[in-house]
Parts: sequence; structure tokens; C-alpha cells
Amino acid sequence: MPKQVIPLTAVKVKTVKPTEKEQNLFDGGGLYLHVRSIKYGKDGKLLPGSKLWRLKYRYGGKARKLSLGSYPAVSLEEARQKRQEVKELIAKGIDPQEMRRQAKAEKVVDPQGEMFGKIAMDWYRIAETGWSKNHARTVLSRIERDVLPALGQKLIAEITTRDVLDTLRRVEDRQAYETAHRIRTIIGQIFSFALISGVDGVLNNPASGLSKALRKPETKHMAAILDPDKLGQLLRDIDAYAGVYITKCALRLTPMLFVRPGELRTAEWQNVDLDGARWRIPAARMKLKRDHVVPLARQAVEILRDLHMYTGDGKYVFPGRMASRVMSGNTVNSALRTMGWSGETVTAHGFRATARTLLHEKLGFSPDAIEAQLAHDVPDRLGSAYNLTKHLDERIRMMQAWADYLDGLKS
Repeated sequence: MPKQVIPLTAVKVKTVKPTEKEQNLFDGGGLYLHVRSIKYGKDGKLLPGSKLWRLKYRYGGKARKLSLGSYPAVSLEEARQKRQEVKELIAKGIDPQEMRRQAKAEKVVDPQGEMFGKIAMDWYRIAETGWSKNHARTVLSRIERDVLPALGQKLIAEITTRDVLDTLRRVEDRQAYETAHRIRTIIGQIFSFALISGVDGVLNNPASGLSKALRKPETKHMAAILDPDKLGQLLRDIDAYAGVYITKCALRLTPMLFVRPGELRTAEWQNVDLDGARWRIPAARMKLKRDHVVPLARQAVEILRDLHMYTGDGKYVFPGRMASRVMSGNTVNSALRTMGWSGETVTAHGFRATARTLLHEKLGFSPDAIEAQLAHDVPDRLGSAYNLTKHLDERIRMMQAWADYLDGLKS
């Protein structure tokens, strides 16, 4: 059982004194205060002690250490905020230490300070390496359209919370409320990058806490069936589907595998191991830019073996009208509508919510395994991102139990 760490207090940080030996006072989550040992000057007088914030973390299986500044310039609360910002970068597949190194290598000395626009693009060039091409284009478009016109030519050290809020209000003025929240996140990440990179004059993140000042967007959930009886009826209707055979296979696999619809329709035979009962989705196809393993239940393997006789000579498991292209993104949802199931009742993406709910409530599988199978990058209580190769044994059992459960609902 790991040793429990008692978090530091502001009083403890303030009052701890240097001794003959160096001290490390831990706060949890890898954060600690390094107190240097007593030192004396040439005149024999005691030199002022130093208290330095440090953060231990792991990236790529290797232990790393990062400096977060010195006390009292960086308070306990600010050190914890930096710890969280580092954890968020790691969860996105970015090594904070490497990011800081690149930022220093690219930094151009400006006697008047760094412009926000330059820092924003420095952040973007590093962050985009962990994104899909579509997401990278979307973020760049938002920066160029809504962020740089207002903040690009300002010194980043002089930007205030009011400046950021005014920028977001302009986005809200065109009723793009969800976009305003996303842009706040982007600006916050740019300032986090500046803080971690040690940009001169940047002492806080003016975007922090502003989400409470923004209008909440309407929550739009993908329609999903959570009632087992209704789900059973839908599964029977899918088995009776009289349309194109390839579409029927996609319909049968969609609830069974509950991957994102785009991941299913772009599946390639070279990544499907029918003998090993696994399907590997390459990082380039994943939202989080990581390879993802989908264990295949016995029923899924049977469907794919039959389908292989029809499409196995080509690249894609689900080709479109032209074998060189994938099935349309509307195919599965259109088939559901043809069978009489409305968009307010069920969508292809909604099967992910169906599986998340019923796997936990009806079959009793752990949230950790479910979230890992959904390829969600959800931090644990210590702020570390789930390793998506973890829980694999449980996920293999889970996927077979889920396929058996679906069969039971149909009978």
C-alpha cells in the first residue's frame, strides 16, 4: 500500500527552516518543497535559505523532474496550480520538460517582453503534435479568428482577466456560447505554457475561473437507449435488417464494440487480428493520438470472418461505393432511421453511453476498465492519465460479457 502523503499547509511552507541537511517536504501528486541546507558566506555569516518547488512525474515510462519556481515568489496555491497544469499536459501526451526545452530554444529575446501572439503560436506548434489533423485545424482557426485579433499584439505579461473576458464576450455576442468556453480553454492552456516555460513577467493565468462568468451552452447529448428491453428490441430489428450486407455488419458491431463511429467505419483489415481476437486502432485514427486495442468477443470475430469474404481483398473493413474509400459517416444512422428508430431515440455514437451505463449498472464492471475501453483520457485521483493498456485482462472479459449480455437481450 503506498505511503499516504499529508498535504502541506501555507504555515508549514512559511515556517520551515533550513537545517544541516537538505529537506524535501511532499504535498502529494509529485509536488514537493526542496529546502536547501544551511550555508555560510566567506565572512562566516549565515546565508538566506532557499525553498524551491519541484515536481516529480513520469512520462514515457521514465521518471522526470521539473522546477516550478521558488518560495515565496510562488506560493503553495500557485505551485499546486502549476502541478495541475503539468498533469493536464501529460494527459494530452505532451512532456512538460521537453516543451520547456523547445520553448527556450525558440525564444527570441525582446527587450520589451513577449507578445501573446508569438507565445500562442509557440504553444500551438508543440501541442498540435499530440492532436489529429482535424482538431489541429479547428484550434488554429479559433486562435486566428477569435484570439489573435484581440490579444495577439499585446504583451503577454500585461494581459489581464478583463482582457480575456472581453475577448470571450465578443464570441458570445454571436451566440457561440460553446465556442467561447473552448476558446477560454485554449487561452488558459497558452498561459499555462507560458508559466511552465518561464516566460518573463507571466505570474498567473488570467483565464482561470472565467468559465463561471460565461453563459453555459445548451447541453446536447447523443441519443442513447438505456432501457434493456428497448435495447433488446433494437438489436432484434438490426438482426432483421434487409439492407446492404456490409451496412448490416456495421450495425451489428456498433453496439457490440461501442467505439466512435468514425473509428469503426475507417477500420482497416491490416489492423484486425481475427485469430488473436483483437483490433488495433492506430494513433492517427484516435482522438487522443494513441494506439487503442479493442478486444473482440467471439460474436464480433464471427461477424468479421463472414465480412472478410466480401471486403477482405480491399484495404477497408467497411468500404464505400468505391473500394478505395470508406463507408459514409451517415450510413449507420440512416439505417437506424430506415428501421424506424428516430434520432431522438438512438444514434450510432449513443451506443457508447449505453455501454458505459449498462456495463457498470447491470454487469458490475469497474469504471476504470470501462473508461479505458472507451478510450477516454480521464485523470485518476492523483491527476495521472489512465494508461489505456491497463485493465486489458478485465477489458477482454468485459467485452465478451457485453456481447453475451446483448445476445441475452435479443432472446
